[in-house]
Parts: sequence; structure tokens; C-alpha cells
Amino acid sequence: MSIKNILLVEDNPDDRELMRLAFSQGTIPHNLIIFSNGLEALNYLLGQGNIDETSPSPTEQNLTSMPALIILDLNLPQINGIEVLRRIRSYPQTKLLPVVIISSSNEPRDLIDSYINGCNSYIQKPIHFNQLQNFVREISTYWLTVNQLPPVFGVLNE
Repeated sequence: MSIKNILLVEDNPDDRELMRLAFSQGTIPHNLIIFSNGLEALNYLLGQGNIDETSPSPTEQNLTSMPALIILDLNLPQINGIEVLRRIRSYPQTKLLPVVIISSSNEPRDLIDSYINGCNSYIQKPIHFNQLQNFVREISTYWLTVNQLPPVFGVLNE
């Protein structure tokens, strides 16, 4: 099984650390890439700007290093999660990437806006760590082993 990238975009340092810990306890090989705001995540995905990430962005390497999954919080500094999602869906090289929204919000408007703008799933943030572990196990299993990604990202002629 090849190691797949997961991009986590979460501004809350406690939530980031809990997610990192939950993913580290999982059994599915992965590379967790974490950003604390939407601008950094978009710069990484689209190969723009200067960010402090040591690995080159997927567009600088090749399209096979694109994340197999993006886990995106809604309430982010600089560029909020809905706008990040809109931009991801507007570029051919990122248009088909699976995006799971994870938010503490259960507001119908957030849910509707997320799906209208192309999220693949919307999940309310688990409250307890054991729920978070279950969440990580389930999404890892589905998105990294069961789900089939298109054979080549970024080769969309519209």
C-alpha cells in the first residue's frame, strides 16, 4: 500500500494536536500535512507564495503527491473554509480532491454552504478523544483504502 497524503487545515492548536495524535495511532500509512490557515493550505496546493513547509507543493513536484484527502475546518483565519473550498473547486489540478469539512458548527447554513461549494462530506467535530479516534479510523479506512481517486489529477479539459 502506498503512503498517501492527508492535508489537515485547522486553526485551533489543541484540535491540530489531537488530530495529529489520533492519526499517529492509526494503522493506515499516511503523511499528515498540517496548516493553520486557509491561505497556507491554498499556497501549498497551488504552489504559490512562500510558506514554511519543507516539502515542495504538489504542483512543484508532480500530481501524484496531491493529497488523497483534505480535512478542512470552516472557521479559519485569513481565508475561511468555505472560500478555501471554492478555490479548491475552481482549479483543474485540485477540483477533484476529496474534501471533508470538519466543524464544531451544526448550523444548517454552514452545512448547506459546504455542500453547495463541493464538499464530499461534512462532519461535526467529535467532542471526546475516543470519538476522534473513531472518526480518524473511519475516514482513513474509507478515503485512503476504499475510495478510488481519479487516475490523474489536473488533467481536466473544460
